[in-house]
Amino acid sequence: MKNLLLPIFLFSCINAFSQGDLNDYKYIIVPKNFDGFKKENQYKTSTLIKYLFAQNGFNAVYDDALPDELSDSRCLGLLVFLDDQSSMFTTKTSIVLKDCSSKDVFVTLQGRSKEKNYNKAYNDALTEAFESIKALDYVYSPNDGQSGQLTVSFKNDVKNVEKQEVKKPKNKKEDAVITQEATPEKQVYKSKEPVISQIKKGKPSSEEMAKPSKNDLNILYAQEIQNGFQLVDSTPKIRIRMFKSSTPNYYLAQSGNQNGLVYKKDGKWYFEYYVGDDFQIEALNIKF
Repeated sequence: MKNLLLPIFLFSCINAFSQGDLNDYKYIIVPKNFDGFKKENQYKTSTLIKYLFAQNGFNAVYDDALPDELSDSRCLGLLVFLDDQSSMFTTKTSIVLKDCSSKDVFVTLQGRSKEKNYNKAYNDALTEAFESIKALDYVYSPNDGQSGQLTVSFKNDVKNVEKQEVKKPKNKKEDAVITQEATPEKQVYKSKEPVISQIKKGKPSSEEMAKPSKNDLNILYAQEIQNGFQLVDSTPKIRIRMFKSSTPNYYLAQSGNQNGLVYKKDGKWYFEYYVGDDFQIEALNIKF
């Protein structure tokens, strides 16, 4: 029993440490031809890995199509490698993520398959290996050392908002001038002068669930990303990432640790998700 518990404990510690590491990186760089493979996208390894990362909230790009931001600052991304230990009868591979210094940041558990068809075998093995990354619940969180300017684009209008460090007020909480809140449901940054908000947080009735709240009336600007859009508010903060599905105007969505569905109905946009066993629906004001 002790021999079993020790590896589980060590793997949990590694996962906890690596999650923080992965959250520091904005991009995942997927090679079109992995080392050890003779052909580009052999056994559909490149397209599968890019798909798996994109479906789990990562901004995955191919190594020959880097965005300007990543080309200028290569350390914003992690490069994918495959540790392929396959034998004649078993496909065995792990996914390795390395930083711009070629240092291993994360190595998955080994995925295995005994399928004879190589396309199916690598699909099964890589999907199994990716469970180690999927369990981390990745959300991009730039570290304190990253600074600069964030541009929000929509149609012919562009806002340039310079990032500024907000110092924690030394006065008491009730005397603070600035209030901040950041949860999957709310992301607020506002001044309490000269009017102090009297809004009390409460659980909405079923009839009120789909009515837009004051936060819902705030415009969310849609920025195109790989396989979908990210919705950014005027702070600017990324509120929701949504990925294309096979049905028009229906997107798989992620907001923090919440996974759900963004869709358009009767000319309006909605975000549906569960908090525990409670079903939630949020009206959205999206500007493309």
